[in-house]
Amino acid sequence: MQLSDRIQAFVQLGNWLSSESGKQEQQEWAEIAYRKNGWFIPELVVKSLQELAQHFLTLDHLTAWADRYPALAQERSPRKVGLILAGNIPAVGFHDILCVLIAGHHAYLKPSSQDEILIRALLKKLVEFEPRLANYLTYTELMKEIDAIIATGSDNSARHFHYYFAHKPHLIRKNRTSVAVLSGNETSEELLGLGRDILTYYGLGCRNVSKVYVPNEYDFTPFFEAIASLETVSNNHKYVHNYDYNRSIYLVNRVPFLDNGFLSVTASDTLVSPISVLFYERYGTLGEVEAKLAEQSEKIQCVVGTTIPASIPFGQTQSPELWDYADGVDTLQFLIELP
Repeated sequence: MQLSDRIQAFVQLGNWLSSESGKQEQQEWAEIAYRKNGWFIPELVVKSLQELAQHFLTLDHLTAWADRYPALAQERSPRKVGLILAGNIPAVGFHDILCVLIAGHHAYLKPSSQDEILIRALLKKLVEFEPRLANYLTYTELMKEIDAIIATGSDNSARHFHYYFAHKPHLIRKNRTSVAVLSGNETSEELLGLGRDILTYYGLGCRNVSKVYVPNEYDFTPFFEAIASLETVSNNHKYVHNYDYNRSIYLVNRVPFLDNGFLSVTASDTLVSPISVLFYERYGTLGEVEAKLAEQSEKIQCVVGTTIPASIPFGQTQSPELWDYADGVDTLQFLIELP
């Protein structure tokens, strides 16, 4: 298959996802996915699929992405690339599959049990548009015949992946999270965007903000006022269970915290907060923050705000572009360079 054929197949998938008939079928997928995973409420499943359609699967996006890699147009022998996919948010593993197929390789897939419904549904629809891609997709529980591996998991599973796949070309991803740096001069709109960065997908993704750095005299009242409309997270009993549990732990242990009825905010020098909790750390100068971010760079996926270079704008963490690679490692370049 030519690169143009592969791109066109994904464009067709994107067009279908954006169509009325496509949206109706996605709603059916969403209901099934929700029955399998209580975190995947239908509204969020549809949101994630529309993000794919708008930010990944358009001709303009795919062409601009591919143009960054002149070597993509060259013929190469397909390699068998194992993909051990994450399942923390809907269709999160799709980008890795897209990279493998665009590079002309054969994807050996092990979807997460938490997200198998959506991955299989998307790829089944893709093959309807381009039947030849069926020859480049294999589902497997074992990774015995692969030439390379891309695996995403916890810090613990990453150690096992490194051990088992050390002799093969590999990308092994560990736990990461995202942080925000506030100046204290944010608008209500920016604070609402931050709220979405924290709470979309209930904070389960590596691009969700789990900690904010705030000036020494920062007052959280404007933040709580700005995010009041996000209280709908409380409609999910799994989220409420986490909220009630974490709040009770803080009360029993006399840990100081702020609270607005659906999000608890407490001071911590660590990065990863529990579900329904936002950590904060106060700072005196931005230089202090930059030093701490540099020390923990391998644990941070995104930095949100307006004061730190290369930060992502408020409210944009869950709308990555094709070239916003996990862990900052160029997945497509890795695949192009496989021996």
